Amino acid sequence: MKLIRTIAVAGLLLAAGFAVPRLCATEIPQAERRSGYTFMSPDTKAIQDDDTANPGMLWVLDGEALWKRKTGTADKACADCHEDARASMKGLAARYPAYDKTLGRPVNLEQRINLCRAQHQQATPLPYESRDLLALTAFVAQQSRGMPITAGADPQLEPFVAKGRDTFMRRQGQLNLGCTNCHNDNWDKHLAGSAVTQALPTGYPLYRLEWQSLGSLQRRLRNCMTGMRTQIYDYGAPELVELELYLMSRAHDMPIETPAVRP
Repeated sequence: MKLIRTIAVAGLLLAAGFAVPRLCATEIPQAERRSGYTFMSPDTKAIQDDDTANPGMLWVLDGEALWKRKTGTADKACADCHEDARASMKGLAARYPAYDKTLGRPVNLEQRINLCRAQHQQATPLPYESRDLLALTAFVAQQSRGMPITAGADPQLEPFVAKGRDTFMRRQGQLNLGCTNCHNDNWDKHLAGSAVTQALPTGYPLYRLEWQSLGSLQRRLRNCMTGMRTQIYDYGAPELVELELYLMSRAHDMPIETPAVRP
């Protein structure tokens, strides 16, 4: 039955113009790596390019207000410690996920924000995908817009990058597919009318027209896992952070676009 199912899935992929999944997928050469922006229609590009039309900027503005708002039993705002985000947060998002010495593992930007809330503001961590957490993350990340991604350069992160790469390459789920089979082997093709990109996360959190909302990279990863019919990790799970780290390291030297817009 497993062989029959695999043959059937391979037939569907071939019908869509996909290469049959190989045992060993190869990486995309650095010189050929492209932002998801390059796969978009002119209309969607225009929305991202104009801050007055980009819906993601509404979350950025909310994040700026939250940055200045005192909260928690410490009655402190982010600005009380970090002052002007345009200076103190510049380049930060380009380095995340980053290694946390206390935890002994990488944390992504959303987790760093919540760690700061808990440790310095003595406030309750914000729920994943909540408007406030997305807004703060988008505001912080927007300060790095245009700067080159350097995530994964820290030698302490090497084993975690390797784990994330293993997750990306490994066949999994009922369809017996790996992330690599779409995003390395078949990029620039279409599946169900949507362009298959290279999975280079240059613009998160980003606004998806499909969602009619801003969303995190982990939300997108969980969506893909649903499509692969495989185990869906909880938000903030080490496996998702490691995968996020690997994907950011793949986008080395590409500019941050936050808040990007995608179909």
